[in-house]
Amino acid sequence: MNRRPSLPCFFVSLLAGVALISLTASCARLPYTTKMVHEDARVVVALQHEIDQPAYSHPGQLDPAELREILQGFSFRPKQRMPLRWFAEENPPKPVFRQDELDVLTGPLAEGLRAAAPGERVHFELRAPGFNPTVRRDVVGGWMAIRDPYLYVTLEYAHVQIPTRKSDLYDYNYPTPPPPPAEYLLYFEPGRFWSADAQGVPALDYRAFLKMPKVGTSPGP
Repeated sequence: MNRRPSLPCFFVSLLAGVALISLTASCARLPYTTKMVHEDARVVVALQHEIDQPAYSHPGQLDPAELREILQGFSFRPKQRMPLRWFAEENPPKPVFRQDELDVLTGPLAEGLRAAAPGERVHFELRAPGFNPTVRRDVVGGWMAIRDPYLYVTLEYAHVQIPTRKSDLYDYNYPTPPPPPAEYLLYFEPGRFWSADAQGVPALDYRAFLKMPKVGTSPGP
């Protein structure tokens, strides 16, 4: 009787390992929304529960004027691999936020920080009409959190075209999920305040920045 050749044991083990890794990755827990703080056609701010329980210094006490002063100092570049990084670094970083965006964002962000618990971060989206406004919107999005004396800011979308519909226009059974968050390099000016915490995570020493004497003011006695 002919027998089908069997797979080597190491190959079977390899397949089982790949399947286990895939299953584990698919079941990975992600931050999830716990409360919608603000939502309109232009701005969405929500609280998200952090899975790893980072124990932030929340509620945070930053008013809209302080947030504007901080956020207008951020700029970014898309994160590139070699050799594209050489060409990307020839162009100066772009501001993360325009002034009109800060006009509508800082108030809801301040409200979100005041409402956040130690295990929550504040997620935000700035929305504008996309190239085809009927099916796409232009999104600047990310999240922030405070662990004194640091402010953590992560940029996930920088003017990315995201579908306005949750399902395909021609087939309602076909979902249209947003693209995965992109990777960006963040910069801050003045650069001496953009450093890293004890774990090496990039962060802004926002308290030292806000204490810095402003242009046109005296440092006091």
